[in-house]
Formats: sequence, C-alpha cells, structure tokens
Amino acid sequence: MSERDMVMDILSGVKAGLASYAKNIAETNDQDLRMTFQQMRDGDEKFQYDLYKLASEKGYYVQPPSSDMLESNQIKANLQQPCAV
Repeated sequence: MSERDMVMDILSGVKAGLASYAKNIAETNDQDLRMTFQQMRDGDEKFQYDLYKLASEKGYYVQPPSSDMLESNQIKANLQQPCAV
C-alpha cells in the first residue's frame, strides 16, 4: 500500500468517525460523557485537518476547482496514477 493510499484511508476513517461523534453527542444524556465525546471529536477534527494539510501539500488530496466535467475527469485521472514515494 502506498503512502498516498494510507493517508487517504486514514482521512476517510477519521471523517467517518467524526460523523459518529455527532450522533453520539446528540444522543448522550450524561453531561460528563457528552463532554468526553466532544473533547474526542475536537481532537479528531484537529488531527483530520492536520492530515488534510499534509495530504494537500503532497498532492494527495486535490480539491476540484469546479464541477466542470472535463476538470473532474482530469482530477480522477490524476488520482488513479501511481504516486512515487
């Protein structure tokens, strides 16, 4: 597995975990547990953003500039190319 694949896999997992925190926080009645979930979420949000910045700097994560079909296809083609590590 390439470094790019690992970084993108971790990013995907952290983003899924963040969605889970939102549900747990909303459904938790115990204030101490709620605060714990919020602190965990905050830490994971910081980690996700730091990892996103790293991925962006290395060219692993490319934001599409618009929804133009040609540009979207070019981005997809770039993402499918193997990365040199």
